[in-house]
Amino acid sequence: MGGMKRPQARQLTAAPGAGQPDQDQPPDLGGLMVLVARGDHRAFELVYEKLAGPVYGVVRQVLRDPAQSEEIAQEVLLEVWRTASRFDPAKGSVAAWVMTMAHRRAVDRVRSENAGSRREQKAAVMLAEVEDVADVVAAALDHQRVRRCLDGLTGLQRESIELAYYGGYSYPEVAQLLGAALGTVKTRIRDGMIRMRDCLEVEW
Repeated sequence: MGGMKRPQARQLTAAPGAGQPDQDQPPDLGGLMVLVARGDHRAFELVYEKLAGPVYGVVRQVLRDPAQSEEIAQEVLLEVWRTASRFDPAKGSVAAWVMTMAHRRAVDRVRSENAGSRREQKAAVMLAEVEDVADVVAAALDHQRVRRCLDGLTGLQRESIELAYYGGYSYPEVAQLLGAALGTVKTRIRDGMIRMRDCLEVEW
């Protein structure tokens, strides 16, 4: 990610005491966000380390310009620190929430620059169309019924499907966000969609 610097990360040092994540366990983003919402600096450091690369990648796909991408990525991560208490796990994963925030900020930047390139303008239009389609789909589905079926999946299946079908990410992007092999993600999505289909048929 080049010379991107962690926003205020060096100043956000953890104070000793209870409530810090176990250093011997892999970081769980959901649990870390609870701690970040309480002002835990070490938890934010771990969230930052996990998501800084993917956030930059999402922003870079829209803006293309490295300097602007770094700027927006840092703004997004600082926004995560400031608004962690607003994260609602019932509405999706931490990764999906943060990546959606990154997408929107990048698109806002594109739209604010009328002198942007044709490629940037095209990206903004495409993202707007995706959001419109997502709104239509969400309105047509019974949220509670779908949520019950999603809750019946394994964690990796649910995360993969949410990012691919609700977040609009490609399979390689999902694999990068979850730190899993591409083949594993494809298999989990396929198996999860089969389980979702069977569950939704029963729910009907």
